[in-house]
Amino acid sequence: MDLYYTFNAYVVGGELDLNRLAVKLGIGRRYRWEEPMKLNPVTFTQASGSDHEWVYLYYFGGVVFLNCSADIVARFLDGIRQYAEYLSEQPQLPFREEYRLEINPGRELAITNDCAVLPTYNQIFLDIICFVIAKSVALERIEGRVDAVLDEVEGLIANLGKGRLVLPDRSMARLASSILSFKYTSIAHIMVLDKPDITWDDAGADSLYRTMAGLFELNQRYQEIKHKSETLLDVTEVVSSLSHAQRAARLEWIIIVLIAIEIVIYVLELVGRH
Repeated sequence: MDLYYTFNAYVVGGELDLNRLAVKLGIGRRYRWEEPMKLNPVTFTQASGSDHEWVYLYYFGGVVFLNCSADIVARFLDGIRQYAEYLSEQPQLPFREEYRLEINPGRELAITNDCAVLPTYNQIFLDIICFVIAKSVALERIEGRVDAVLDEVEGLIANLGKGRLVLPDRSMARLASSILSFKYTSIAHIMVLDKPDITWDDAGADSLYRTMAGLFELNQRYQEIKHKSETLLDVTEVVSSLSHAQRAARLEWIIIVLIAIEIVIYVLELVGRH
């Protein structure tokens, strides 16, 4: 019998503390940093092989729904907020990825960027698909943030072209912090350069992961984020240097003016004495 699976991936704005969430849900186990939490989206209990609907939660903020209707997705996202308080501040999840899987022994293996056909069922294959699309949607969120900062920097460069440099130190520090967080999040949180452990022992799983990672261009997108981040850092370094030079020049003029005022006062005192 043919089997069909649907995947819907979202990303929340921040890190999910799976171990803290497990305590609140009454799950008596600890999760390693690379492990997803697999839940029944209706009962909020650990998913089992008899469940038809699953939800995968990744600590970097990825949430993947397996075979879940829109109503189940909405109810889960609404219900999970009582266990993860900061999710209540995220009424919308704008970044989304969809995928479909068909298990059909009579068809040839086929993997594209929106669906896959596999001849045999293996739970590991579901895990890998969830892992890849969770990474993809998390990268999409970072890409959106990078583009927003690029737009901000573009305005800054336009002002420099007009001879205006107005950027407080606090704003500069915030900008640099945002840029550094792009590189750190894409490497450390999303594990974009890491493969699942199972791929080291299972050739089929490794092949599927490599194929899907290539189709979703995970490495290329990471390299682009890295390149844009380095460009932004170069710009902030130049602006910071100009800002310090401008401040130093201003201080020098203040010192010159103060010295001039002191000289004038001294001269006036001499005139007054005579």
